[in-house]
Amino acid sequence: MGARIAAHLANAGIPALLLDQTGPPEDRNRLARTGLESVLNQKPSGFFLPEYRNSIALGNFDDDLERLTESHWIIEAVVENLEIKRRLLERVAQVRAAEAVVSTNTSGIPIASIAEGLPEDFRKHWLGTHFFNPPRYMHLVEIIPGRETLPAVVEWVSGICDRRLGK
Repeated sequence: MGARIAAHLANAGIPALLLDQTGPPEDRNRLARTGLESVLNQKPSGFFLPEYRNSIALGNFDDDLERLTESHWIIEAVVENLEIKRRLLERVAQVRAAEAVVSTNTSGIPIASIAEGLPEDFRKHWLGTHFFNPPRYMHLVEIIPGRETLPAVVEWVSGICDRRLGK
């Protein structure tokens, strides 16, 4: 789902960084690349135009997590497993910019459970953004603020989803 969300961002003119698990030594970004190729090859494509894929940089969690310091909005879309999500977000919390918004695309795990134990500042910039699949065609995104989410964060994400992403 992460590749599909990245494609939808690219369609809206928003550059994206797509990170996935680290692949084998000969192609450490293979999983991110494979995900992106599947979006390009799906019928109909997740991209408005094939060249929009060039707006998406590829990487992996081991080599490229530090690149998240440049991100304004980090969307977590890993497998629906609480411990995997928590482990990744603990790492994200260490590298994200102070004002960066972090959201999860979960559809079934309570966002409070995912953010439990993470720093207070992280939780203030944390929410759920459940993109309906496929994002290019489904004009819905569920925005789920946490108890500590700042109202300005909800307003900012809602504005982007409405004005830029057509949600």
